[in-house]
Amino acid sequence: MAKEKGRKLIAQNKKARHDYLILDTYEAGLVLTGTEVKSLRQGRASLVDGFVQLDDHEAWLHNVHVPEYTQGTWTNHSARRKRKLLLHREEIDKLESKSQETGHTIVPLALYFKDGRAKIEIALAKGKKEYDKRQTLREKQDRRDAERVMSAVRRKQQA
Repeated sequence: MAKEKGRKLIAQNKKARHDYLILDTYEAGLVLTGTEVKSLRQGRASLVDGFVQLDDHEAWLHNVHVPEYTQGTWTNHSARRKRKLLLHREEIDKLESKSQETGHTIVPLALYFKDGRAKIEIALAKGKKEYDKRQTLREKQDRRDAERVMSAVRRKQQA
């Protein structure tokens, strides 16, 4: 059987992009059990409550929900167990120093398979205030309105 190529998205955390200002992103590997991989291959996971914690120079992913594999036996995994992230030492050191700053946290953005291996995109992020969230939504709506007007003008010119 040939190995699959490219990136196959499993789960995305859209709420993180709304709630946080993304400062820097990293790609990390995951230490998983066999039933977790099979469950992910079925496209089942949730990153909504997930966060990354650094303990003793190691990165750990907490609260990511990977449901139990339906055909699994007694070897099945627990759905919300903490999972080790595979990062380079320099990346862990950088994340550790930056996440110590007030208001900074590390959140998962996307879970995917890349060339057959499970990867997670994590981000160093800073929490947004409520007025920042409203401002972001307003800017997004203004951009949409401007694009709508521009496309209407272009259609009129072509006719």
